[in-house]
This record gives sequence, C-alpha cells and structure tokens, in this order.
Amino acid sequence: MASFPVAGVRLGHLSGARTGVTVLLFPSGSVGSGEVRGGAPASREIDLLEPARAVTRVDAVVFAGGSAFGLSTADGVMRYLAERGQGYPTAGGPVPIVPTAGIFDLAEADGPPPGPAEGYAAAVAAARDEPSPSGRVGGGAGATVGKWKGREHAVPGGLAVAHAEVEDVRIAALAVVNAVGDVIGADGSVVAGSLAPADHVAFPTPAPFEETAANTTLVALVTDASLDKAACLLLAHSAHDGFARALDPVHTRYDGDLAVVVATGGARPSADPSLDRLRIAATTVTAEAIRAAPR
Repeated sequence: MASFPVAGVRLGHLSGARTGVTVLLFPSGSVGSGEVRGGAPASREIDLLEPARAVTRVDAVVFAGGSAFGLSTADGVMRYLAERGQGYPTAGGPVPIVPTAGIFDLAEADGPPPGPAEGYAAAVAAARDEPSPSGRVGGGAGATVGKWKGREHAVPGGLAVAHAEVEDVRIAALAVVNAVGDVIGADGSVVAGSLAPADHVAFPTPAPFEETAANTTLVALVTDASLDKAACLLLAHSAHDGFARALDPVHTRYDGDLAVVVATGGARPSADPSLDRLRIAATTVTAEAIRAAPR
C-alpha cells in the first residue's frame, strides 16, 4: 500500500511532542496553484502559485506545526530535493519549488518548533512510500479544533486523507485541521467541537487577538489529471467549498485557511473528465478529509 492515493506522490511525516511536519513529494512536471481564505496565514512560496506567475511547477508541499517558525522546515525539504537534482532549472542549479504553510500549535507543543532537520527527515520518510497514519501526526500532531468559544474548550484536531475517482482520474485531499470552528458532519451534527456550555458566548468581547488567533486548516488537493495553473486554482476554489461544508465557523480572521492544488498529469491520456466534475469531487474529498482528521 502506497503512502498516498495518487500514483507517484509520496507522503511522509515527522512527529514530535505535539508538533511536527508533513511532506508531500511530487514527480517532476507537476503543476500547482492555490488560494488562502483565512485572515492569519503563515506561509511561504504561496504567491508563486498564482496563475499569472511564471513558474508553474511544484516539487513538494510542506505543512508544519510551529506557526511561522515551522516554515523553516521547507529548507530541509529543498535540500533533500536539490541533492537529487529536482527543482526549477537555473544557471546555478535546480531550485526546488516547495509551497509551505504552518499551523499554530505553540500553545500545545511540548518541545521546540520543527525546523530544517525535521523537514529533511519527513522528506526521507516520504521517499520510503510507506502506509501513512492519520490523526495527531506530522503537521497535525498539535492540532486542535473548536476554539471559537475559548481555547480552554478545544478538542483534538489532526490530519487525514480522503480520495475519489472521476472517470479514471484520481483526486485526493490531505487535510491538517486546526480550526477556530467546529468540525461538522454531512448530517449537520458536530463531529468534533467546542466543549463550552451551549449558552457560552462565541468570540467573547473583549477577546485579545492572541488568545483567539493562530489556528488554521490546511488542505493539499492532488490529482493525476493534466491541468494548468488556472484549472488548479478553480479546484482550490472548490476545495474551499469543502471547508465551508465541514467547518463552522470557517475562514475567520483568526484562521490561515489554505488550499493548495497540485496536478501530476500521471493519468492515462484518454482519461479526461470534465473540470466541473473534478470540482465537485474536490469539494467532496476536502470535506471528507476534514471530517476524518480529529482524533
């Protein structure tokens, strides 16, 4: 059993004391885009994903704990890829393109934030292509949800993967769920959410920003379809619809919610489903991964 449901994509984790890092490695030639809808992102190389930017490739995606400190995990992943000759070709050698985002787990972590060494180790783990666990692992090791009525009422979040097939094309979502809001099931029930009393005030006033902020749900949506950056961005829009189905409240100014979409182009040439069908599946698998993440 491979580590990720889309062929050629490898997934690895390094888990510490309620923090960690998760790495997705992509085959050369993969194309990506993405979109941030939360108000408090911690990210790196995300602007490069806009369709108007010149570089189209994505070599890896990194989701880390440690808030902005955790963004340095990308240095280790870049080193791992550069040692193997993968990256954007330049006169000075390949430069790996590694979009990276972090969740705030500093209040949960029992140790230092992950850094370059942890990023490198997670890339090595991904290369082994072993079955991947879910729950509080890797970038989701310190994740919590249901903080909108006070952080003291939060419950564990986590990491999960969901996938689907659309006319022989695979599409999969990896979600790291550390939301302000509750996780909501398909039937509207609360899957994982605040343990505050029903009459407890949401976003109590006055509420210092630093007590409510620093959360974030991160999704990497991957398909083996052949897509350009503009189509990947449309899939990112649909992934955020999945956020809205599975989280309430969602995309608050205290979240850094991000969807990154990568298309490997590895599906057989005759597999060419409608982009709109892929967008429907993107919404569905994103919601499923978010709902499966809390442990």
